[in-house]
Amino acid sequence: MKKIEYRFRILSLFFMATLLLTSCSNDDDDDDGNWVDMSTFDGSPRSGTAYFTINDVGYIGAGYDGDDYLNSFWSYDFAGNFWSQKADFLGSERSSAAGFQVDGTGYIGSGYNETEYELYDFYSYNTGTNTWTQIASLPETEARRGAVAFGINGAGYFGTGNDGDNDLKDFWKYTPGTDTWAELEGFGGDKRVNAVTFTINDLVYLGTGISSGSYPTDFWYFDPSTETWTELLELDEEDDYAITRDNAVAFNLNGYGYIATGDRSGATTSVWEYDPSDDTWDDKTSFEGTSREGAVAFTNGSRAFVGLGKSGTLYLDDLDEFFPFDEYDDED
Repeated sequence: MKKIEYRFRILSLFFMATLLLTSCSNDDDDDDGNWVDMSTFDGSPRSGTAYFTINDVGYIGAGYDGDDYLNSFWSYDFAGNFWSQKADFLGSERSSAAGFQVDGTGYIGSGYNETEYELYDFYSYNTGTNTWTQIASLPETEARRGAVAFGINGAGYFGTGNDGDNDLKDFWKYTPGTDTWAELEGFGGDKRVNAVTFTINDLVYLGTGISSGSYPTDFWYFDPSTETWTELLELDEEDDYAITRDNAVAFNLNGYGYIATGDRSGATTSVWEYDPSDDTWDDKTSFEGTSREGAVAFTNGSRAFVGLGKSGTLYLDDLDEFFPFDEYDDED
């Protein structure tokens, strides 16, 4: 009897230890991030929308809803979790335009629509007066769609994309004080369209996109203090990396960079986290909504949101907030 009782206790202890180890292992796996549903976009579902963030407000303009090219313009309030319609974008309706902000002023330009296949005009948005102003256009020869744009150190930067015939890799600098564009030299990366950028500690990181049917693997950072580009480890450096993609979104959050959603021979929900301290990537909890490309992303550095876009012919209007170090919860 005592032997049976002893064996039962040993088996019980072994079973409890196994459960504990399994639980710890699952906890580790689950601490890779959580997505929480936020306010659904008030306008029509759309993709190919230009976007930027100013302080705690995200802005989106233009896009395509499956039937029409658009010029409506909206804002999303982080704190209040609500959308507001703003003054329509001043330019013609378009998709695949680029957006950025410099010192609290927003900018949108380039893109295409059904009658103008590549556009080169740009406009600024004043948040205080809710008004648009046309600014200097790019040279007409530089019209394009699917470019990247970012603002840093009091200037805007715009580059890559497609001009209707070729993918591009050139970059241009916009100086608001003089309302002028100037071409920059020095980017040694591949041509591409629909790439992404994110900013960490005053450095801008660029990668992904597509060119001639393949996904570029090179990854770079731009230092605005010297206006130089430096190549980092490639996005397929490790065998388990699956970062390359087209038409994704990217954002910075708490000192890390993130690339999410996009197209990898089909719309995806995968999310990858970049650590600038050692130039490495880690896969995180996938975006919990429908797989998509052509989405938008808002971030103020401490909060980040992803939404809208399309999956095949389905256009989307949802929005989720990402908590990268929370435990996954499929109930929210």
